[in-house]
Amino acid sequence: MRTRTVFTTLAVLLTCVGAALQAASPTARAKTAADRPNRDIRAMAIAQAQIWAPTNIASLDIMSGPDDRRGFPFRADVHCDYTNKKMSGQSPKFSCVIAPDDTVKVKFGGTNGEVYGEVLATRLLWALGFGADHMYSVRVTCHKCPLKLLEIGDAGDRSAIEGSGGDLIFDPAAIERKMPGTEFKGTSGWAWAELDRVSEEAGGATRAQRDALKLLAVFLQHGDNKPEQQRLACLGGWHAKAEMPCSQPFMMINDLGLTFGRSNTSNSNSIGGVNLTEWMRTPIWKDSKDPAKCVGNLSKSRTGSLGDPVISEEGRQFLASLLGQLSDRQLHDLFAVARVDLRLRTPDHVQSGYSTIDEWVAAFKEKRDEIVNRRCDS
Repeated sequence: MRTRTVFTTLAVLLTCVGAALQAASPTARAKTAADRPNRDIRAMAIAQAQIWAPTNIASLDIMSGPDDRRGFPFRADVHCDYTNKKMSGQSPKFSCVIAPDDTVKVKFGGTNGEVYGEVLATRLLWALGFGADHMYSVRVTCHKCPLKLLEIGDAGDRSAIEGSGGDLIFDPAAIERKMPGTEFKGTSGWAWAELDRVSEEAGGATRAQRDALKLLAVFLQHGDNKPEQQRLACLGGWHAKAEMPCSQPFMMINDLGLTFGRSNTSNSNSIGGVNLTEWMRTPIWKDSKDPAKCVGNLSKSRTGSLGDPVISEEGRQFLASLLGQLSDRQLHDLFAVARVDLRLRTPDHVQSGYSTIDEWVAAFKEKRDEIVNRRCDS
């Protein structure tokens, strides 16, 4: 009886040791990493993610934009062939082929706030060091474009016209180039609450940087901030057998069309997209009995994941420092390259007249001063 007990105990011990040795082997570790669920990899990526990189703001040419070999000069005349591809979102857009291996998304329409807002917001984020796709204000000549695209714009919008040979010409229009990097498959979007899961201890962005991005969303009035409007990307190499396969996870805002207006429940284009009147009269900070409690004034839309964020003093200082480095010339170029002078001060109200670049620059400075002159207690 005793002998049987000894052998049973020895068998159990050998089984445990064998399992431990197998788990410790490089092959087993690689298999475990390879089989790790996407949700675990995503959680690690967010914990380690960066959201900002230093830039020499004073030296940047806002008019030219990011250094991108696929980019376009301001108001470049782009020729492309229409392709019948279903496009997501509500704003007027279509897919067009410039070359066999180069298909672009074209946003168009003189009354479409996203044509201006995307260029404005992405140039600003790029200049400040936050991630953003590259947007270019161009004139597009579309071959084989269906005439129905002429009917999409509001009445009186003649920014799309029929040219010679049946081509359609869109001016103004905006073309997107993706920021370099690859997406996490199936897990690329992120809600703003997940920004608080970034861990400085794990090598991720600091609290100052995270709060600065939240405050910048307030500044822009980025109300259409549902998860798919943000992107989790990998800027470095992929290592499939590593515990964390992406060497440089990065969190960024993916879609910035409805900005420089006022965030609203329905994500109205005319209210939220480059509306000078609404942007000017929307304060940066929520009214509070305690002026030192810094709550950003961002009304939550029905699709949004961020609303009225609490901002720390270190976050306020971080963004104030970045915004303060932009020169008057750069601010002028920011609004000029977006062609805001083609947008009514109050869209849908012709009597409001067209806004001017100087008006937008003045409004920008006033909002910047709201951030610079505030003090927060957190």
